[in-house]
Amino acid sequence: MHPMLNVATKAARAAGKIINRASMDLDLVKVGTKGPNDFVTEADQAAEAAIIEVLKQAYPDHSILAEESGATGQSDHVWIIDPIDGTSNFIHGYPCYAVSIALQVRGQVMHAIVYDPVNNDLYSASRGEGAFINNKRIRVSKRIRTNECLIGVSYPAGSADPDVQTRRLISLNANSAGVRRSGSAVMDLTALACGRLDAYVACGLQPWDLAAGMLLVQEAGGLATGFDGEGVKLEEGNLVAANPKLLPQILKMVA
Repeated sequence: MHPMLNVATKAARAAGKIINRASMDLDLVKVGTKGPNDFVTEADQAAEAAIIEVLKQAYPDHSILAEESGATGQSDHVWIIDPIDGTSNFIHGYPCYAVSIALQVRGQVMHAIVYDPVNNDLYSASRGEGAFINNKRIRVSKRIRTNECLIGVSYPAGSADPDVQTRRLISLNANSAGVRRSGSAVMDLTALACGRLDAYVACGLQPWDLAAGMLLVQEAGGLATGFDGEGVKLEEGNLVAANPKLLPQILKMVA
């Protein structure tokens, strides 16, 4: 494992301990709101602080882009952090959320760690080196018949015109084995990378929702594009991902 991944793993596990402790008594966790259906808890903030502390100890000159504390520093190396992707799930005790940490170097995501504290699963990837769960290689599914495929979707509140969302969902559902919406983009992307989902469609996400999971998918043999079939722009937050043969068919469904 790359040394930077080792540091990110240490940071993710430190955050996971905080999250697991908080999950044992959710009634005591303080919850605030940042916008409609956009929640933040003291566990998010404490987990993020723990991640940043570990990263800064190892790489004091690197920049940070984190969901709760924003952007700090000026460097070609930027750590993109989501301390709890799936906060709404966490608040409700629904066990589908994860810690997401990615390192972007000169605009390209090079390393990724996703830690699922509920199941103690660690997903990792470095560009050109493959994707892994608990050090075991993972790959996207080989299904190419859309009617056999499970498709994950993520449409955060206010992320797109409701009519457009509805049309896309109807199209995806009508032409697949089913649509799944977990409430955690990064968990959907790990499911895609492992072959549990066959495709994933999302819009209106943030860089910290996508960066780590997208690299996992790519290193597991998948492709990721925007709705136009071109490269994904993290700042735009739109993504269509699947194996190379399936992707063109999914793009037609959401065009």
